[in-house]
Amino acid sequence: MEGIEAARAVEALSGEARGAARALAGASSAAKDSALRAAAGRLRREQAQILRANQDDVARARAAGETAAFVDRLTLTAPRIDAMARGLEEIAALPDPVGETIAAWRRPNGLEIAQVRVPIGVVLTIYESRPNVTADSAALCLKTANAVLLKGGSEAQATNRAVAAAIRAEVEAAGLPGAAVQLVEGGREVTRGLLKRDDRIDVVIARGGETLKHTILEESRIPVIKHFEGICHLYVDASADLDMAERICLNAKVQRPSVCNAIENLLVHEAVAARFLPQVVGALRAHRCEVRGDPRSRAIVADLVPATDADWDTEYLDLILSVAVVPSLDAALAFIARHGTGLAEAIVTEDYGASRRFLAEVDAAAVFVNASTRFTDGQEFGFGAEVGISTNRLHARGPMGLRELTTYKYQILGSGQTRP
Repeated sequence: MEGIEAARAVEALSGEARGAARALAGASSAAKDSALRAAAGRLRREQAQILRANQDDVARARAAGETAAFVDRLTLTAPRIDAMARGLEEIAALPDPVGETIAAWRRPNGLEIAQVRVPIGVVLTIYESRPNVTADSAALCLKTANAVLLKGGSEAQATNRAVAAAIRAEVEAAGLPGAAVQLVEGGREVTRGLLKRDDRIDVVIARGGETLKHTILEESRIPVIKHFEGICHLYVDASADLDMAERICLNAKVQRPSVCNAIENLLVHEAVAARFLPQVVGALRAHRCEVRGDPRSRAIVADLVPATDADWDTEYLDLILSVAVVPSLDAALAFIARHGTGLAEAIVTEDYGASRRFLAEVDAAAVFVNASTRFTDGQEFGFGAEVGISTNRLHARGPMGLRELTTYKYQILGSGQTRP
């Protein structure tokens, strides 16, 4: 898109979104929920045309030589569309956080102060390859009375267009502003232009790879909530139930390896490594997972692929797992601190003290004891869906649902008080 056309698109998108956000601020919960339930029905009715659009996107991705993991994230199926629709219905059934009183108190001078949830305003979400993000982001933003600008990757543009059009049609049918849900068309010039509009856009939610990350963080004038790499670890402690550890490891790696909450590194305490590694490596290989190992793990299972230094910092998003044997919990904690990206980490242990230390000392958005990292997900947390998994510390961290899409203001009721 030429510079002048891109500038016009940025002006129109951001201006209409700001206007829609003002109109949405007064929308009733009933209207928003009605639109979401109707949009779920439309996604199901229009399943065939959404799948046709998706097949075109997938064919282009395969022709371009994209990886199997990339294609998996891009691909929709009838069950995945139904899951999208169910997500909208679950969001509609959740309590509306807008207007919720977080805290309230009365001052000695009689002032009554309340801290109340309000919409953030206009959300720009930038993401790659996963068209379900279009539905999740649109639904969560609508429920919280935020206008959303949806900038998916060009590889999913046809699918995103079909999904966004279905949702927007029902938003308008419910009497709400259609510009509350806008798909951003156009290339990098439009995206870069939007990232400069801190006068109209309140937050950027970014989920994607290295190139996207650097572009957004370097060019945005708007606060950015990051959802980037998920280099997640599973640590099998000396006291672990090894059968449980195997089940959790398989779920966390092979159930869906192409997502950010799958593990990439497995750490095993030296006290159980000789028993556990042959068992778990065999199970992983039965699922066609390549296993790479450090020298200590290869001394136990000789035919592991040698792990390089780069492996510990690689988000494979594929059926590849790197394994290291560690001498202690302290060593495991240090390894995770060095290589983790702050998304999700897990320990398998029967030792209460080890579990409490792991929960307290691991710096990640989600920390698990005796459970799979794959539960790091808005739907699994009971949020209905998510707009992303924040690895920020401010203002949201972890799966971002309804409450994470609100801010707050103070409402103060007086009876003529003046400050002395």
